[in-house]
Amino acid sequence: MTERIPDSDTPATLGDRLFAGLQYVLPKHLLSRLIYAVMRSESPTVRRLIIANFLRGYEVNMAEAAQSDPFAYRSFNDFFTRALRPGARPIDAANDSIVSPVDGTLSQRGPITHGKLLQAKGHDYTLHELLGSDPGAAQAYLDGTFACIYLAPYNYHRIHMPVAGKALSTVYVPGDLFSVNAATARTVPRLFARNERVICEFDTDFGRMALILVGALFVGSMETVHCGEINPPPRRRKSPIVIDRGVGRTFAKGEELGRFNMGSTVVLLFQKDRMRWETSLTPMEKVVLGTAIGRAG
Repeated sequence: MTERIPDSDTPATLGDRLFAGLQYVLPKHLLSRLIYAVMRSESPTVRRLIIANFLRGYEVNMAEAAQSDPFAYRSFNDFFTRALRPGARPIDAANDSIVSPVDGTLSQRGPITHGKLLQAKGHDYTLHELLGSDPGAAQAYLDGTFACIYLAPYNYHRIHMPVAGKALSTVYVPGDLFSVNAATARTVPRLFARNERVICEFDTDFGRMALILVGALFVGSMETVHCGEINPPPRRRKSPIVIDRGVGRTFAKGEELGRFNMGSTVVLLFQKDRMRWETSLTPMEKVVLGTAIGRAG
């Protein structure tokens, strides 16, 4: 975990502000629905064109994939959410370890201080907002700890369990669809608390844990193994929606939990004094699914 990328704590540039300003006026939900349809097209011409252009723009290690031929997938979305071959991501087996749930880049990690989480230099957001204004959920994580991991387009886009746990609840929170890259994190206030998200809570040996899938621009949908595909409703809602499916299901550490249909961000929450992050884990470092990022605290 040593490779570094441009920092979300770098001061916002004029380009960052222009990019953010454009997003305020774009019809983001409409565009995401259109992308959702196009990415699932099984037209050979459309599929091959999109995948070929994607591979020209991003370095993708297809040797890790269960199906290594990128043009063998039925659609771009199938390619984008491709499975890994067995053994490609060994899961740290130590009983006290918490593993990265994804391949990605750590945006921030640290304490939840006075009910607030750090987004980027000069920006934070509240636990209460992040959890859909659920006072009971927010209370559970006061003075706890968090980590935010960004998935770039070239990353593996399935999400796995950082620890073993039993599903307590799943809540869909409607919201906006800003990009979640570092440039937007530097410029858009309360980014992760204003975008739509799926909040999955679990009972674990490390206490209560929340794994939050944050939607983003062009993320057509998010899905979990126990709840299925979770799409925004046809008409935008103003309040969270509790999803009853899958409550009580148990997951092993490293077991697949869900996936992003297009890329986004995962936020992890743990309760006070239940875990500690690895000291080597610093913001803007790449993390790999299955490697230890924390320990029992």
